[in-house]
Amino acid sequence: MRRLVLVIGVLGIGLWMSACMQAPATPWAPEPTTTSTSTLTPTPTVIWFPPTSTPTAFSMPAITATVESLPIPGELLFSDDFSDESHWSLGQTRTTSIALGNHSLTLALDQPDGYIYTLRNSPTLDDFYLEVTASPSLCRADDEYGILLRVSSNLDFYRFSLSCNGNIRLDKYFQGKASSPYPKKLSGAVPPGAPSRSNLAVLAKGKEIRCYANDQHLFTINDPSLVQGSLGFFIRSAGENAVTISFSELAVYEVP
Repeated sequence: MRRLVLVIGVLGIGLWMSACMQAPATPWAPEPTTTSTSTLTPTPTVIWFPPTSTPTAFSMPAITATVESLPIPGELLFSDDFSDESHWSLGQTRTTSIALGNHSLTLALDQPDGYIYTLRNSPTLDDFYLEVTASPSLCRADDEYGILLRVSSNLDFYRFSLSCNGNIRLDKYFQGKASSPYPKKLSGAVPPGAPSRSNLAVLAKGKEIRCYANDQHLFTINDPSLVQGSLGFFIRSAGENAVTISFSELAVYEVP
Protein backbone atom coordinates (compact mmCIF):
# COMPACT_ATOMS: atom_id res chain seq x y z
CA MET A 1 0.00 0.00 0.00
CA ARG A 2 2.94 2.27 0.59
CA ARG A 3 3.92 4.14 -2.53
CA LEU A 4 6.64 6.24 -0.95
CA VAL A 5 9.54 5.18 1.19
CA LEU A 6 9.35 8.10 3.60
CA VAL A 7 6.09 9.93 3.44
CA ILE A 8 3.77 11.06 6.21
CA GLY A 9 1.89 14.25 7.77
CA VAL A 10 -10.28 11.85 14.98
CA LEU A 11 -14.32 11.06 17.77
CA GLY A 12 -17.48 9.25 18.97
CA ILE A 13 -20.16 8.92 21.63
CA GLY A 14 -18.79 9.51 25.09
CA LEU A 15 -15.28 10.65 24.18
CA TRP A 16 -13.08 12.59 26.52
CA MET A 17 -10.81 15.16 24.85
CA SER A 18 -7.65 16.62 26.34
CA ALA A 19 -5.97 19.35 24.34
CA CYS A 20 -2.63 18.88 22.62
CA MET A 21 -1.09 22.14 23.67
CA GLN A 22 -3.45 23.73 26.21
CA ALA A 23 -6.55 22.09 27.59
CA PRO A 24 -9.67 23.86 26.30
CA ALA A 25 -12.22 24.84 28.85
CA THR A 26 -14.96 23.82 26.44
CA PRO A 27 -15.12 21.82 23.18
CA TRP A 28 -15.20 25.08 21.28
CA ALA A 29 -11.92 26.51 22.51
CA PRO A 30 -9.41 27.82 19.95
CA GLU A 31 -7.27 25.33 18.08
CA PRO A 32 -3.89 24.52 19.60
CA THR A 33 -0.89 26.63 18.66
CA THR A 34 1.99 25.13 16.75
CA THR A 35 4.92 26.01 18.99
CA SER A 36 6.64 22.89 20.25
CA THR A 37 7.58 24.43 23.60
CA SER A 38 4.04 24.61 24.99
CA THR A 39 2.88 21.90 27.35
CA LEU A 40 -0.16 19.70 27.48
CA THR A 41 -2.56 20.05 30.38
CA PRO A 42 -4.56 16.83 30.87
CA THR A 43 -8.25 17.39 31.54
CA PRO A 44 -9.91 13.98 31.68
CA THR A 45 -13.22 15.54 32.80
CA VAL A 46 -13.73 17.47 29.58
CA ILE A 47 -16.49 15.73 27.60
CA TRP A 48 -16.26 16.27 23.88
CA PHE A 49 -19.17 14.05 23.02
CA PRO A 50 -22.22 14.43 25.28
CA PRO A 51 -22.92 10.98 26.78
CA THR A 52 -26.07 9.37 25.47
CA SER A 53 -27.56 5.94 26.07
CA THR A 54 -28.20 5.43 22.38
CA PRO A 55 -25.89 6.74 19.64
CA THR A 56 -27.44 8.73 16.82
CA ALA A 57 -27.02 6.27 13.98
CA PHE A 58 -27.32 7.12 10.31
CA SER A 59 -29.40 4.95 8.00
CA MET A 60 -26.95 2.81 6.07
CA PRO A 61 -27.09 0.46 3.10
CA ALA A 62 -26.51 -3.22 3.70
CA ILE A 63 -22.83 -4.06 4.10
CA THR A 64 -21.57 -6.50 1.50
CA ALA A 65 -18.42 -8.59 1.32
CA THR A 66 -17.35 -7.10 -1.99
CA VAL A 67 -13.62 -6.54 -2.15
CA GLU A 68 -12.71 -3.04 -3.26
CA SER A 69 -9.22 -2.20 -4.41
CA LEU A 70 -7.37 0.78 -3.07
CA PRO A 71 -7.79 3.91 -5.19
CA ILE A 72 -5.03 4.88 -7.54
CA PRO A 73 -3.79 8.20 -6.14
CA GLY A 74 -3.53 11.38 -8.14
CA GLU A 75 -0.73 13.90 -7.85
CA LEU A 76 1.03 14.13 -4.51
CA LEU A 77 -0.18 17.18 -2.54
CA PHE A 78 2.30 16.76 0.31
CA SER A 79 4.12 14.16 2.36
CA ASP A 80 5.35 14.34 5.94
CA ASP A 81 8.19 12.33 7.45
CA PHE A 82 7.52 13.90 10.87
CA SER A 83 10.87 15.60 11.09
CA ASP A 84 9.61 19.21 11.11
CA GLU A 85 8.14 20.29 14.46
CA SER A 86 6.57 23.41 12.96
CA HIS A 87 3.77 21.39 11.29
CA TRP A 88 2.29 19.88 14.46
CA SER A 89 1.00 20.76 17.94
CA LEU A 90 3.45 19.12 20.31
CA GLY A 91 3.90 19.07 24.09
CA GLN A 92 4.34 17.05 27.23
CA THR A 93 2.99 16.75 30.77
CA ARG A 94 3.52 14.22 33.53
CA THR A 95 0.89 11.90 32.00
CA THR A 96 0.74 12.86 28.29
CA SER A 97 3.14 13.38 25.43
CA ILE A 98 2.97 14.31 21.74
CA ALA A 99 6.38 14.26 20.13
CA LEU A 100 8.30 13.68 16.92
CA GLY A 101 11.16 11.23 16.65
CA ASN A 102 12.61 8.58 14.37
CA HIS A 103 10.47 9.87 11.49
CA SER A 104 7.23 9.26 13.37
CA LEU A 105 4.65 11.18 15.41
CA THR A 106 4.07 9.49 18.77
CA LEU A 107 1.08 10.14 21.05
CA ALA A 108 1.26 8.68 24.55
CA LEU A 109 -0.86 8.99 27.68
CA ASP A 110 -1.00 7.37 31.09
CA GLN A 111 -4.19 8.65 32.71
CA PRO A 112 -7.58 6.97 33.21
CA ASP A 113 -9.99 7.60 30.33
CA GLY A 114 -7.59 10.14 28.83
CA TYR A 115 -7.76 11.60 25.36
CA ILE A 116 -5.20 13.65 23.42
CA TYR A 117 -4.95 14.82 19.83
CA THR A 118 -2.74 16.87 17.54
CA LEU A 119 -3.56 18.82 14.38
CA ARG A 120 -1.43 19.65 11.37
CA ASN A 121 -1.44 23.41 10.89
CA SER A 122 -1.69 23.28 7.08
CA PRO A 123 -3.01 22.80 4.50
CA THR A 124 -6.79 22.96 4.67
CA LEU A 125 -8.04 19.96 2.68
CA ASP A 126 -11.28 19.40 0.78
CA ASP A 127 -11.04 16.44 -1.62
CA PHE A 128 -8.02 14.21 -0.97
CA TYR A 129 -6.67 10.69 -0.72
CA LEU A 130 -4.55 9.96 2.36
CA GLU A 131 -2.27 7.13 3.41
CA VAL A 132 -0.55 6.71 6.80
CA THR A 133 0.83 3.92 8.98
CA ALA A 134 -0.41 3.51 12.57
CA SER A 135 1.70 1.45 14.97
CA PRO A 136 0.33 0.73 18.48
CA SER A 137 3.05 -0.17 21.00
CA LEU A 138 0.92 0.05 24.18
CA CYS A 139 -2.77 -0.61 23.54
CA ARG A 140 -5.49 -3.06 24.61
CA ALA A 141 -9.23 -3.71 24.67
CA ASP A 142 -11.32 -0.59 23.86
CA ASP A 143 -8.39 1.83 23.69
CA GLU A 144 -8.69 3.81 20.46
CA TYR A 145 -6.53 5.60 17.95
CA GLY A 146 -6.98 7.07 14.50
CA ILE A 147 -7.36 10.01 12.18
CA LEU A 148 -9.19 13.32 12.56
CA LEU A 149 -10.64 14.47 9.24
CA ARG A 150 -11.90 17.84 8.02
CA VAL A 151 -11.43 19.54 11.37
CA SER A 152 -13.02 23.00 11.18
CA SER A 153 -11.91 26.17 12.92
CA ASN A 154 -14.59 25.66 15.61
CA LEU A 155 -13.57 22.02 16.03
CA ASP A 156 -16.25 20.19 14.12
CA PHE A 157 -14.77 17.03 12.63
CA TYR A 158 -15.02 13.42 11.46
CA ARG A 159 -13.03 10.76 13.30
CA PHE A 160 -11.87 7.49 11.74
CA SER A 161 -11.22 5.24 14.74
CA LEU A 162 -9.67 1.84 15.32
CA SER A 163 -9.75 0.08 18.68
CA CYS A 164 -7.21 -2.32 20.09
CA ASN A 165 -9.69 -5.19 20.08
CA GLY A 166 -10.24 -4.88 16.32
CA ASN A 167 -13.27 -2.59 16.09
CA ILE A 168 -13.65 0.23 13.56
CA ARG A 169 -15.99 3.24 13.45
CA LEU A 170 -16.48 6.71 12.03
CA ASP A 171 -17.88 9.42 14.27
CA LYS A 172 -18.88 13.02 13.69
CA TYR A 173 -19.03 16.06 15.93
CA PHE A 174 -20.98 18.87 14.25
CA GLN A 175 -22.64 21.97 15.67
CA GLY A 176 -22.48 20.66 19.21
CA LYS A 177 -23.95 17.23 18.41
CA ALA A 178 -22.25 13.84 18.23
CA SER A 179 -23.27 11.02 15.92
CA SER A 180 -21.83 7.89 14.32
CA PRO A 181 -22.22 7.77 10.54
CA TYR A 182 -20.58 4.33 10.78
CA PRO A 183 -21.15 2.74 14.23
CA LYS A 184 -18.61 0.49 15.91
CA LYS A 185 -18.13 -2.85 14.21
CA LEU A 186 -15.57 -5.64 14.48
CA SER A 187 -13.24 -5.89 11.50
CA GLY A 188 -10.84 -8.66 10.61
CA ALA A 189 -8.73 -6.14 8.72
CA VAL A 190 -7.41 -4.58 11.94
CA PRO A 191 -4.90 -6.57 14.02
CA PRO A 192 -5.82 -6.55 17.72
CA GLY A 193 -3.45 -5.61 20.51
CA ALA A 194 0.08 -4.33 20.46
CA PRO A 195 2.63 -4.24 19.10
CA SER A 196 0.98 -4.17 15.71
CA ARG A 197 0.98 -2.12 12.52
CA SER A 198 -1.82 -1.01 10.18
CA ASN A 199 -1.63 0.82 6.89
CA LEU A 200 -4.62 3.20 6.82
CA ALA A 201 -6.13 5.06 3.88
CA VAL A 202 -8.97 7.55 3.47
CA LEU A 203 -10.54 8.92 0.31
CA ALA A 204 -12.63 12.05 0.85
CA LYS A 205 -14.50 13.44 -2.14
CA GLY A 206 -17.36 15.85 -1.55
CA LYS A 207 -19.82 14.18 0.84
CA GLU A 208 -18.30 10.73 0.34
CA ILE A 209 -15.67 9.30 2.71
CA ARG A 210 -14.17 5.85 2.13
CA CYS A 211 -11.94 4.23 4.76
CA TYR A 212 -9.46 1.41 4.32
CA ALA A 213 -7.09 -0.63 6.49
CA ASN A 214 -4.36 -2.97 5.35
CA ASP A 215 -5.48 -2.86 1.73
CA GLN A 216 -9.11 -3.69 2.56
CA HIS A 217 -12.12 -1.42 2.11
CA LEU A 218 -13.83 -1.03 5.49
CA PHE A 219 -16.82 1.22 4.77
CA THR A 220 -18.13 4.20 2.82
CA ILE A 221 -20.31 6.95 4.28
CA ASN A 222 -22.06 9.85 2.59
CA ASP A 223 -22.45 12.96 4.71
CA PRO A 224 -22.47 16.57 3.48
CA SER A 225 -21.86 18.28 6.84
CA LEU A 226 -18.14 18.94 6.51
CA VAL A 227 -16.47 19.37 3.15
CA GLN A 228 -13.08 20.76 4.17
CA GLY A 229 -10.79 21.20 7.14
CA SER A 230 -7.49 20.23 8.67
CA LEU A 231 -5.97 16.85 9.44
CA GLY A 232 -4.96 15.33 12.78
CA PHE A 233 -4.40 12.21 14.89
CA PHE A 234 -5.70 11.11 18.30
CA ILE A 235 -5.50 8.40 20.95
CA ARG A 236 -7.87 7.51 23.82
CA SER A 237 -7.52 5.29 26.86
CA ALA A 238 -10.70 3.38 27.66
CA GLY A 239 -9.56 2.43 31.15
CA GLU A 240 -6.60 2.59 33.51
CA ASN A 241 -3.87 1.38 31.17
CA ALA A 242 -1.33 3.47 29.29
CA VAL A 243 -1.65 3.96 25.51
CA THR A 244 1.12 4.72 23.03
CA ILE A 245 0.59 4.94 19.25
CA SER A 246 2.99 6.13 16.55
CA PHE A 247 2.03 7.44 13.12
CA SER A 248 4.44 7.44 10.18
CA GLU A 249 4.67 7.58 6.40
CA LEU A 250 1.97 10.19 5.81
CA ALA A 251 1.17 11.06 2.21
CA VAL A 252 -1.76 13.10 0.90
CA TYR A 253 -2.72 13.04 -2.79
CA GLU A 254 -5.22 14.63 -5.09
CA VAL A 255 -8.37 12.54 -5.53
CA PRO A 256 -7.79 10.08 -8.37
